Formats: sequence, structure tokens, C-alpha cells
Amino acid sequence: MLTVLAAMAQAAPVEEMDYAPPAPASAPWVDAEPRAEPLLRFGNRSPYEVKGARYEVLSTSEGYRERGLASWYGMKFQGRPTSNGEIYDVFGATAAHRSLPIPSYVRVKNLRNDRTVVLRVNDRGPFAGDRIIDVSYQAAVALGFSEQGTVEVEVEALPQIGIEDRRNQPPIAPRYLQVGAFSSWQSALDLARTLQRQWGQNGYVSPVEVDGKRLHRVRLGPFEGRSTLEWVRGQLLEQGFPEPIRLP
Repeated sequence: MLTVLAAMAQAAPVEEMDYAPPAPASAPWVDAEPRAEPLLRFGNRSPYEVKGARYEVLSTSEGYRERGLASWYGMKFQGRPTSNGEIYDVFGATAAHRSLPIPSYVRVKNLRNDRTVVLRVNDRGPFAGDRIIDVSYQAAVALGFSEQGTVEVEVEALPQIGIEDRRNQPPIAPRYLQVGAFSSWQSALDLARTLQRQWGQNGYVSPVEVDGKRLHRVRLGPFEGRSTLEWVRGQLLEQGFPEPIRLP
């Protein structure tokens, strides 16, 4: 019996523990700024299922307000794609929510000390039943609960300036530029981070099959209008990038 138990213990997968970054952020905290963004297809599939539980995405964030536990996620997820394909940054003003449309903007208030932050929802989670939102590690620092792991908060959805009522409207397909495609995921990630820093647009990495080969595509966007897309495309060409591909 002991031999069997030992073999089972060796075979059981060990889940990687989350942890804080080794050094503090080099820049002061800056809230996310609500702005007009299209409701993306990526991350808004509804209903969806995680670990046998079924969830539905709200058609609008309007009027959403809820109290419950917040948690944070850190280096375990650093550099990985979020639910809408953006790259997670532990120092960013972002959050994960089970049911708010992606993207949405929320004000999170720590009910213990009344500190608040404004975050952009671009990911799904948390899927622990007693939590209502996962915030970036740096947001937890700004809220004053990074050492505790969880805290009771109030989450309130904020309006996006310039966004009309989107209820009962299907998600639209936004415009992107494909700036590269790599066999190496790390190379794609490095380029996405560089583009995100230089252009202030979100850098995305997504897998794609080309002639039977798995590549990692790097996209920049979304762009609300074709004129902006064409201007950025021209700037990329001037900087020596290979000719970007318009998507879709």
C-alpha cells in the first residue's frame, strides 16, 4: 500500500504557486482611463465553462455594482495571454472578472481603508467561489492588500466615454495589424511587449496554423478607424518593420 501511495504521490501534478514580483514597480501607480473601445469577440464567448461550472457574460456593464472578496494574481501569470489575447503585466491597471464584458472599466474600493483604483477588465476569473474579482499585483499594492492576498471590496462599473448602449448588439470584429509571426513563443512575446511600450496600443500573441506549422502571431490594436491603422502601419514601415498585414 505504501508503495502504491508513493507512486500516486509522484504521479500527481503539482500546481505552480503564484508569487509577487521580485522588485517593486519602477513607476508610480496610474489608474486605467476609461475610453471608448469596441466589445471584442475575444474573451466574450457566452456561456462558457470552467472546471465544470457554467458562466454567462453580461450584455453590458451598465449599473453593475457588487461587494465581495478581491484577490490578486502575480508572476505565475506574467507574460501569459489574458482571455482577450493581451499580455498580462503584473504592474498594469487590469483585472479579471467572471461576467463583465471585455473590455470594461471598474472602480475597485478597499472597504477596509477606502483606497480606490480604476482598472480595465481584460481577463476571466477568479473561479474561486468566494471571490468576485482578481486584480493585478500592483493594483493590490495600491489598494493596500498585497500582503494579505484577499480583501473585501466594492466593485463598480464605470461608463466608457463615447460608447453607446451596446445591449443586444453582437460583438464587432476590430481592426488589427499583424506585425510578425514566429515559431518561438518567447520571440513573439518580446515583440508584443516592445510594440505595446512604443505605441500605447495593446500587443497580442495568438497561435495560428500556417502550412501545417504552428506559429505565434503578433498583432497590434485594436484600431477604431482605418485612418489610424494606416498611419501606424506607415510608421512601422518607416522604422524598418516588415510590411504589416491588415487584419481582419
